[in-house]
Amino acid sequence: MHMQMDNVDTPLLKLEHISQVYGSGQRSFTAVQDVNLVLNEGEFVALLGPSGCGKSTLLRLITGLQSPSEGRVFYRGGVMKGVNPHASIVFQTFALFPWLTVLENVEVALKARGIPKKMRTTRALDLLDRVGLDGFETAYPRELSGGMRQKVGFARAMAVEPELLCLDEPFSALDVLSAEALRGELLELWTSGNIPTRALLMVTHSIEEAVFMADRIVIMDKEPGRVVKELRVPLIHPRVRKHPKFLEVVDRVYAILAGQTLPEYLELGTAPGEPGKTRSLPHITLNELTGLLERVAEMPNYRADIYRMAEELKLNSDHLLLLMESAELLGFATITQGDILLTSLGETFAEASILARKEIFASRIRRLPIFKWMIAMLRAADKHRLEWEVVQTALELEFPVDEAERQLDTAVNWGRYAEILAYEDNTGIIYLEPSASLAPGAPAAKEE
Repeated sequence: MHMQMDNVDTPLLKLEHISQVYGSGQRSFTAVQDVNLVLNEGEFVALLGPSGCGKSTLLRLITGLQSPSEGRVFYRGGVMKGVNPHASIVFQTFALFPWLTVLENVEVALKARGIPKKMRTTRALDLLDRVGLDGFETAYPRELSGGMRQKVGFARAMAVEPELLCLDEPFSALDVLSAEALRGELLELWTSGNIPTRALLMVTHSIEEAVFMADRIVIMDKEPGRVVKELRVPLIHPRVRKHPKFLEVVDRVYAILAGQTLPEYLELGTAPGEPGKTRSLPHITLNELTGLLERVAEMPNYRADIYRMAEELKLNSDHLLLLMESAELLGFATITQGDILLTSLGETFAEASILARKEIFASRIRRLPIFKWMIAMLRAADKHRLEWEVVQTALELEFPVDEAERQLDTAVNWGRYAEILAYEDNTGIIYLEPSASLAPGAPAAKEE
């Protein structure tokens, strides 16, 4: 830590049994459930987890942009009500006013706080100098690179001298080099004490980014969003990515996020409308999954370290973990102690011909409750056909609207590959392929 805590007994921020539910009744969705979190002065904490685990929801609750369904948010020991005036957020999408200059974009935050014009300009110029934008005060956002626009976002967020600076995936919209440069510059400002901020809280789905920047990592999982582990990063700054201790921490986080393969009845979940948890389909392409399985099949004993795979395949951690989840769900692999191990079926799939892969894949997705449910719905429908909107509306009883659409899109893509489902884009009709239209064991109809 780079600064002394004023009072070690009272944390800067405390979340106590926080839950956030959207909607009501059958259409309700739990974004985060029973989250407890403490953030002390002098800490840089990362909220790490897959997309959909509620990280950004927690930031909105922490800054007071919304109120929790259950639980309480404490700031310096007091229950927080309304917007937190001591916190600022840096968003991933820059969020600059295109008609204002760089200087004016920073000043606008100070104007909202009622600070006089002369003081606004002085403070804004100082901050722009500190983030390396001296000389660009009169430029407009369109004239700047993505990295420079995000620096304006940082300067604007810090202009009001927040005690707590929240970062919502602030580097994800940047190219690799710009993101790396800006990470280093933010860390330099923080560790040198050149910003008034007393604590940093960053949302990310990048494992390496969390280990590179944070003092402590709060690891979350989804469905529902919850904290599964907290991990302190025992490394001093500046951190070296290739250092064995750095790699050791990264590997440990991968192992926590990947988890262990559960018994099949838990992995598969239940069908929509049934008691229990409806298992969502990971949003991945089948070409990527096939490529992953083929690569693991080339490894000794059909086993590979997940972190090494991320490096080799140049995939971000969030996407790689989705591919791992798909391999588990289909029975092609098991995950244990941060490694992926192909099952005998996974070995067969990786080495099979194109047509044989389709048959294996079709047999595997027929086991998934969500596919059993879709096939049953289509078999019961007139001519085994249903409109896309009808199926999506049914899925909206299990998932938020946007997620229901993604689930159906993924299911249709998987079903088309397996030659179980077909889809007419011009009519928006989903239907069963003839081979899948019959109930199991029923005789095929004779051709006229």
